[in-house]
Amino acid sequence: MDPTTDNAGQTGDPGTARDALEALRAEIAKAVVGQDPAVTGLVVALLCRGHVLLEGVPGVAKTLLVRALASALELDTKRVQFTPDLMPSDVTGSLVYDTRSAEFSFQPGPVFTNLLLADEINRTPPKTQSSLLEAMEERQVTVDGTPRPLPDPFLVAATQNPVEYEGTYPLPEAQLDRFLLKLTIPLPSREDEIDVLTRHAEGFNPRDLRAAGVRPVAGPADLEAARAAVAKTTISPEITAYVVDICRATRESPSLTLGVSPRGATALLSTARAWAWLTGRDYVIPDDVKALALPTLRHRVQLRPEAEMEGVTADSVITAILAHVPVPR
Repeated sequence: MDPTTDNAGQTGDPGTARDALEALRAEIAKAVVGQDPAVTGLVVALLCRGHVLLEGVPGVAKTLLVRALASALELDTKRVQFTPDLMPSDVTGSLVYDTRSAEFSFQPGPVFTNLLLADEINRTPPKTQSSLLEAMEERQVTVDGTPRPLPDPFLVAATQNPVEYEGTYPLPEAQLDRFLLKLTIPLPSREDEIDVLTRHAEGFNPRDLRAAGVRPVAGPADLEAARAAVAKTTISPEITAYVVDICRATRESPSLTLGVSPRGATALLSTARAWAWLTGRDYVIPDDVKALALPTLRHRVQLRPEAEMEGVTADSVITAILAHVPVPR
């Protein structure tokens, strides 16, 4: 079956599901130029039932990327602009009094969707940030003591600006640890930027993805088939030990005050497994672990102030650890 047809999401076959998910890159490229690593990261997060923190300066198509992904996967998406006056109920929903029935009824908030874009999440106070914690971890929200399940799939893609911190509330380590991946969205290369401007000059409208040619190439059935196949991907004891050794090395690094927790080690094993399946293998190799180490671990470590002043970054520390931890043969 052709994975580019509108019915691609109804197959449920693992082989076709992989083809359909691989087709996402080409489909999203119709709207977003040069962001293949971010697209792959979002797909890995969906396969692992995780969430993503997107970091990049304004204007690098973070919002457009999530919208294009939702369109290509036939998933519902909603966007919340996080501001200092946003209340938790504005995200989760609340009880509303119905004067006709003289009863309170639940009005669902924007969190009841498949892909929730939490735009500039660090601009809202911790109380509102924490309203997402239950949704991200338990896949439900509790209002007035009643738990209400969220749709499946469910992914939070939160964005933050790395250069403007005035009036922001940095995410605490406990909340950062809830994100499966932290993806950095770089500025485009000269060639990619020329391509972007050329498209706009030819009439590209980022608000009309259908006109840009973005069509569904996969759907919930493909995701379910893919998740089942990922769960069967073999992980040898040597690979498990390799992941543990990498994470333990971060706890002993002199450049870090906080290393990777066991939750982070579990996350790295999951993302490496998903990447192995996406690349066509039913077993995990050390290169899969290395490929996902930076996006999976960079937000789970904390630099010492003196190391930060010397220009050391979380990425450079993790890269050095990957170079020194023995690789299983």
